[in-house]
Amino acid sequence: MLSNKLQLLLESMRRLVRRGNVQNLSRLIVKTRPADLAHLLRFMSEPERAQIFALIDDLESCAEVVSELDSAIAAEIVEGLTVDRAVEILREVPNDDVADILGEMDEEQAEALLARMKAQESEQVSELMQFGEDTAGGIMSPDFFALDEETTAQAAIEQLRSATDVEMAFYIYVQDEHGHLVGVSSLRQLVVTKPDTPLSEIMEPSVVRVSTDTDQEEVARLVHRYGFLAVPVVDEHNVLVGIVTVDDVIDVIREEATEDILKMAGAGDTLSEEQTPLRAVRNRLPWLLAAWIGGVASIWVIGAYEHTLQQVAVLAAFIPVIMGMGGNIGNQAATLVVRGLALGRINLAQMGRVLGKQSLVGAILGVLFGALLALVALLLFRDDMSDGLTLLPLVVGLSISVQMVVAAFIGTLLPMVFEKFKVDPAVATGPFVTTSMDIVGVVVYFNFAVLLLEL
Repeated sequence: MLSNKLQLLLESMRRLVRRGNVQNLSRLIVKTRPADLAHLLRFMSEPERAQIFALIDDLESCAEVVSELDSAIAAEIVEGLTVDRAVEILREVPNDDVADILGEMDEEQAEALLARMKAQESEQVSELMQFGEDTAGGIMSPDFFALDEETTAQAAIEQLRSATDVEMAFYIYVQDEHGHLVGVSSLRQLVVTKPDTPLSEIMEPSVVRVSTDTDQEEVARLVHRYGFLAVPVVDEHNVLVGIVTVDDVIDVIREEATEDILKMAGAGDTLSEEQTPLRAVRNRLPWLLAAWIGGVASIWVIGAYEHTLQQVAVLAAFIPVIMGMGGNIGNQAATLVVRGLALGRINLAQMGRVLGKQSLVGAILGVLFGALLALVALLLFRDDMSDGLTLLPLVVGLSISVQMVVAAFIGTLLPMVFEKFKVDPAVATGPFVTTSMDIVGVVVYFNFAVLLLEL
């Protein structure tokens, strides 16, 4: 979603690109902040991105735009540059972002760019690329500020002044002689402390840290919980190897939220514009197949009650609303639980309480909509009711009430069961909940009809 100002800017740039008005387009680019420019490039086609990026003269601005872009789009732009220009820009981009970009590129081209970069930069980027992309190691920056625990406050400030290539210098990490992380101090603490005080006396020894293989979602939860600007990352020996900054965490939250939404819809885990048609079909096919199988199963179940339908054809009129309401409330419950699990606000120890709460919500809504549907049945089919159908409003009212309670229970239970067995709970929604509720709804409905209408 773009603000009115950015939407106008996007339309102006596109119009200038179509007209080939390079002079005015260049002026507009110069006046646009790199962060805004990166945001606008996400809404443009590949040719438009290439033309606009080629007009950015300032190397620092080019690097900032590349750093702000999604890694897939950044890789697409870098691949369109000459090797010399690409290397020149990537040298100005933080190494963690470079690792992400090269990870999206063709392996041969990525190796060619690494070979042209400086030895130290190339080594750091290669090391970062060894970590899983969804781990703390995969998103961390190796550019941090760390000092020995015996360093004085005055010496720390002097060294900080000369450090121009570090991220998040608000935190000064403290190491022992073996490089182990033993504490952390803030910039404010350095300023208000006597100059000759060693860091070991002013540091906070209880450092919240993560390992290189910690899942990025857990890192995001820690930053949210404690309000950190950065979290230190250590290896298996407690040696500081990098930091994850808050801007990386924001990207993680956005990526994970998008991934969860797509999975719950059964559309894979990447946006459609990042998928080939064949991959999109492959991602969606299993989920749609599950829904199709569920639909066929529903046909079979309804067919089993064919005699009942022949006796009371009006029963068919209420099947869509009973099945639909069950699927809706089931998906709502599942979505709430999936997000609660992802954000750490729900855990398996709370399963009983969460199931009880969602079932109660389903019961209250079920009674409400059951009463409304019973009233609809009474008003619409009052003239058609014979002595044997006087209980039709009760049948449909009870059916939808029970269906919504069961749907809320199943929609809550499935994600927590998936979490228990270490399966991504996002896959429990969509076709699984909807399909199961279609079948349950039909069975509940027709059994109430047989029992109460004495068919």
